[in-house]
Amino acid sequence: MRDELYCLGLGAEVGQLGKQLFLLEEFLVRKQALGLQLPLKRMPSAKALVHGHCHQKAFGTMKSMRKIVGSIPGLEYELIDSSCCGMAGSFGLESEHRKASKAMTGLALAPALHAAAPDTLVIANGFSCRHQIAHGGGRKARHIALVLRDVLDAPLGGGASS
Repeated sequence: MRDELYCLGLGAEVGQLGKQLFLLEEFLVRKQALGLQLPLKRMPSAKALVHGHCHQKAFGTMKSMRKIVGSIPGLEYELIDSSCCGMAGSFGLESEHRKASKAMTGLALAPALHAAAPDTLVIANGFSCRHQIAHGGGRKARHIALVLRDVLDAPLGGGASS
């Protein structure tokens, strides 16, 4: 939505709104710079593979993703050096693109997934990427929000329930 606001031609005020829209990992890194400390539990000897969504790569937000994943105590991670997963929204679901979609997955993403130990956590924020990872790589990928939720060392909401 951030880039689309500029392209819609709805006026400068609407375009300025795009400067206030952030992906979750960007938002958290900005808040950490202002003093936010997420109370995270240690993940005992956990390893993860991180696949960046094309949108994250296009907007240069993988640096924020690395910072957030790197802030999880005990988690060793590696970025999968891949281009597009091959799904590209609905592209990979269309029958005429199936062969190209599978070929794209097979370049780097699927081999990295198959080479990883079965207990390796796979992190991918893109919905279409998670779908492609499941079908083209045989793994279940998780959004960073769910990973962070699971390692929070405090109840969500921060207060006692009534």
